[in-house]
Amino acid sequence: MLAGPAFVVMLAVTAYPILQATYDSLFAYRLTDPESRRFVGLNNYAVILTDPVWWNAFGVTVLITVVTVLVELVLGFALALVMMKALRTIRPVLRTAILIPYAIITVVSAFAWFFAFDITSGFVNPTFGLEGTDWFASFPTAVSVIMMSEIWKTTPFISLLILSGLAQVPEDLQEAAKVDGATWWQRMWKVTIPNMKAAIMVALLFRTLDAFRIFDNVFIMTGGAAGTETLSFGAYRQTISRLEIGLGSAYSVLLFLSVVAIALGFIKIFKVDLSQARGEK
Repeated sequence: MLAGPAFVVMLAVTAYPILQATYDSLFAYRLTDPESRRFVGLNNYAVILTDPVWWNAFGVTVLITVVTVLVELVLGFALALVMMKALRTIRPVLRTAILIPYAIITVVSAFAWFFAFDITSGFVNPTFGLEGTDWFASFPTAVSVIMMSEIWKTTPFISLLILSGLAQVPEDLQEAAKVDGATWWQRMWKVTIPNMKAAIMVALLFRTLDAFRIFDNVFIMTGGAAGTETLSFGAYRQTISRLEIGLGSAYSVLLFLSVVAIALGFIKIFKVDLSQARGEK
């Protein structure tokens, strides 16, 4: 009974928008011409899934997700080890300094990276002798800047999650491994990482879902040009720019199903029971 109000709020903010989008996706519905709205069943999904633009956006989204999450995992692990080994007196300062990028609003961060690499106002080109280089004119350079901005901003988040996992590794296991003559790498692979499996899964899952829904950086830096359109930007383009509510809703539903598939995949691969990790069972 006590959880009833929370359950109702959860349904209102999650289930209702999903159900409404699913319902709208079954109609050919343009906001500027509501009178011509008609039921088309799954036709919107067939149109999207046979459109090369969708698959290009899907490929770009997967590329950004895989590269950024893997780089962030490596950098985040390194930062977590530094914070773990830092002297107690400087730990608060170090953690605050590392968290600064994550505290910046994503839109502000995206604008900062855009202006830094802009062909006219940026400081990157004159600094490295690359005058005349338009970073946002071609796919390889544009998507690289987008991924660098994403990595710079969200690596602190993943490093904090990994730091919490490092703090939970039993110290007696580390000492026992040292007594047995294990090297640093052996202790890392045989003791540390297996004991922080739940923290790594949570960090990867959160960041993968977040990276898969990337929108702000693409919107501000390229506007989807140079082949950098992602799935979230495609949903925006259909729904807001073209006012195609039916197609945009189908886009959103497919994006939602992709996110659900990713979450289920992580749970299946890692086989981690978070309730057991918390010691509830």
